[in-house]
Amino acid sequence: MTNHVHLIIGTEGNKMEDILRDFKSFTSRELKEVIKNNIQESRKEWMVWMMERAGKLNNQNANWQLWQQHNKPIELFTYSVIKQKLDYIHNNPVEAGFVTNAIDWNYSSAIDYAGEKGLLDVKLLDE
Repeated sequence: MTNHVHLIIGTEGNKMEDILRDFKSFTSRELKEVIKNNIQESRKEWMVWMMERAGKLNNQNANWQLWQQHNKPIELFTYSVIKQKLDYIHNNPVEAGFVTNAIDWNYSSAIDYAGEKGLLDVKLLDE
């Protein structure tokens, strides 16, 4: 989505909060560089200013904040719950009006579940 992300993640012994922390740290640094170095982005000075401002207002950051501090984790304890959340994630860009079909959203695993290879590396969930 344009202003948030939905993930289904799993772990083999690592703490979920560590995985999420590392994901947010890595993607924040990478996106900061992409924004700063994109000569075609007319809003980059504003975006950098907003993220630096947010970082300075939060004592848990040194000088930059991209992601909000809170998360909304949901334990996926049965396959039916997993399937429900996966369907919700896939239909999110459709409901938002960005695409007509879930498989048309470039940054989704919906196309992988339809049997084609998408842009992202995805491990399909089995029953």
